Amino acid sequence: MTKILYEHPLNERIRNYLKLEQLFAQAHDCLQRKISVGHQVFFNALFTIIDTLERNDVRGDLIKDLEKLEQNLVVWSQAPGIDASILEDNLQQTVGLVCQLKINKPVWTQLKNDKFLSTLKQRFAMQGGSSSFDLPQLHFWLNQDSELLAADVQGWLALLEQIQSALNIVLKFIRQRASFDKIETVSGFYQESGEGILLLRIQVAKDLPYYPSVSGNRFRYSIRFMSPCEKSGRQYSNQATSFELARC
Repeated sequence: MTKILYEHPLNERIRNYLKLEQLFAQAHDCLQRKISVGHQVFFNALFTIIDTLERNDVRGDLIKDLEKLEQNLVVWSQAPGIDASILEDNLQQTVGLVCQLKINKPVWTQLKNDKFLSTLKQRFAMQGGSSSFDLPQLHFWLNQDSELLAADVQGWLALLEQIQSALNIVLKFIRQRASFDKIETVSGFYQESGEGILLLRIQVAKDLPYYPSVSGNRFRYSIRFMSPCEKSGRQYSNQATSFELARC
């Protein structure tokens, strides 16, 4: 049975992580396509990543999470039946990323000093400001050889590689904290204590006519299922509801 996976963070740190993960996916997806067509998606994603890193201490949060993960991996290494080679690979990657992220000046800040990107970023912040007549330098760049465009894009993304790698391993272990439980409700509503939970993962069968709307924090959360509605856009679903929930 095909299922749709929904994820909802229960604190601002995890919210930033999920936001960045999605932005990185959008940016890297442009490498698989013609950048002259998908450049709007790429630059919007790149500039939002830069803004998110500037406005939040994502690097500090990742360092703390990686150091905690390192401690846990050392403890888990003593558990019977553990796959030592896989654990060692994760431990080495975690230790290496902590060392890289603790460098005084993160490499991604070079993106802020790139004159080409700085000019684009100012115009992209304006609605409709990235038109070819507003940014002739972008139009010129887009008409260069595809190899040059790909090299520039890969070079910019390479400066963010440490952040993305740290993000990937932290989110991987957060998601592995819990397995899915099957939940049945009679009214399309479910609530529970959020203590100790960082991330909710909700799976709903694709053929069911509803989707979850989540609100909450680290103390308590609620899931109310909604259905599309032509008049109001959406409406509460009061029918019996079946879904799977992982409390990570």
